[in-house]
Amino acid sequence: MVAGLLLLAFAYLAVGQAAANRNGAQTAADAAALAAAMDTRDELSDEWVESVLDPTKWQAIFDGDGVPYDGCGRAVQLAVQNDATAYCGQAAGLLPGYTVEVETNKAVGDSIVPGTETMHSVETSTAVIEPLCEPPGEGAGDGALPQLSCKDNKNWDLDPDDPTTFPEPEDLFDVHLVDGPANDE
Repeated sequence: MVAGLLLLAFAYLAVGQAAANRNGAQTAADAAALAAAMDTRDELSDEWVESVLDPTKWQAIFDGDGVPYDGCGRAVQLAVQNDATAYCGQAAGLLPGYTVEVETNKAVGDSIVPGTETMHSVETSTAVIEPLCEPPGEGAGDGALPQLSCKDNKNWDLDPDDPTTFPEPEDLFDVHLVDGPANDE
């Protein structure tokens, strides 16, 4: 009976080791995907600031067009900091973003379950960049800058001579995790 209880205890320990390794991989994947998307969000925001005097370009920027999707470098860097290896690519779907697959560098470890000593946890995460503002419609760019309307009834009266009137990247774009492909939103 004692041998059976010990065997059961070791089995629970093996399951716990595997779950902890898997949770670490999921955390690393989530962090890497968010880091990649936030890096690109900042680039989109910078592009918007550079084009603030031409409101006709705003729609393309809010759609994520014209900005290189090079946030994968940040995803790989963050995965390394979390003792993992990342495989990153642009997310498929309606919203721009990244899908990151992370494999832990540390194996699950020795246990009573044969073969686990060389197994590594692999998890995937997708983060998207969602625009929070609506660019002005037809006639934009004729004279004074139009007001920028954003979610939660935030409206920005823009003064090109005073960059402090410009919204921050997090006011322009929301970065969040999604389940599955980005078009499931």
